[in-house]
Amino acid sequence: MSTPADSTTDFSAPSMNEGIAHVVSVEGSVAWLVPEQTGSCGGCAASGSCGAKGIGTLASRLEYRRFQINNEANLFVGERVVIGIPDNALIKASITAYAIPLATLLLAGALAQWRFGSDLATMAAMIAGLAVGLGFSRVGAGRLLMQGNLAPRFLRRARPGETCNQP
Repeated sequence: MSTPADSTTDFSAPSMNEGIAHVVSVEGSVAWLVPEQTGSCGGCAASGSCGAKGIGTLASRLEYRRFQINNEANLFVGERVVIGIPDNALIKASITAYAIPLATLLLAGALAQWRFGSDLATMAAMIAGLAVGLGFSRVGAGRLLMQGNLAPRFLRRARPGETCNQP
């Protein structure tokens, strides 16, 4: 026997990756936020570029991580909020950024090796394929940006003590 679904659950809503952020500035209809650092921050390969570690002052690292959202919820400086992006946005962004350039690089290299059989021609074709793939990625990223798929969304104000991925 199955149990009835909770009547408040919206199954049509996309699954979201959530995170906590602090409001650091409000300028008219725009709120500037900085993501809250979690316990695992600083341990990954991207920690140098995300601001968790690296050269520079704390202020410059935080400035690098700032992002903006529309301040439709009348947020104020110092407030903690839960923001989210759809799960499929991460998949689309990673395909755009990594899979397209890699696929064009490998396809160009394979075609050049099959056609010419020369390592020099293969390397040149791979570089050209990478450049073409990066161009396609740039166009694809522009489309995703124009559609608003990559923009973080305000979900709710964070409750005291709330951490990431806890309802």
